Amino acid sequence: MSEQQKVEKNKVVKIQYELYDIQTGEKLEESEYSYIHGTGAMLPGLEKALEGLKVGDEKEVELEAKDAYGLYRQDLIDRVPLEAFGGQTPQKGMVYYAQTPEGEVLPFTVKDIQGKEVVVDFNHPLAGKDLKFRVKVVEVRDATPEELEHGHVHDDGHEHHH
Repeated sequence: MSEQQKVEKNKVVKIQYELYDIQTGEKLEESEYSYIHGTGAMLPGLEKALEGLKVGDEKEVELEAKDAYGLYRQDLIDRVPLEAFGGQTPQKGMVYYAQTPEGEVLPFTVKDIQGKEVVVDFNHPLAGKDLKFRVKVVEVRDATPEELEHGHVHDDGHEHHH
């Protein structure tokens, strides 16, 4: 067993995390996540907190909304005609995806349906929330050249070239 690798730039890091809403104490999600450290794939505040940890280390990180998914912005609330949903009746609380003219895909949440208008919210679902992450480092390894080139982790460990 070689010396334990630390979380640092260009390492592939696999974490298990639980995410809590600090205000309500509610657990929002629980998952596993692999990312390449130092590439901006991760919330900066969280990434900073993980720097230097080893496999098996656990850490609790609290991030204010502005350092997590941003403050809640009223100007990201919009109204669209019901026809825009192509004959489907959108459900309140459901997340849909809109495409910008540039081809970027933006998720939004249906807030309300008022007659022939739908009130939609383009804020990130976690915007405006102060978050607590409970994180455990599961794996740390060197990123492969392909992973670094693509900027994300390849879970099956090797590339498929067609």
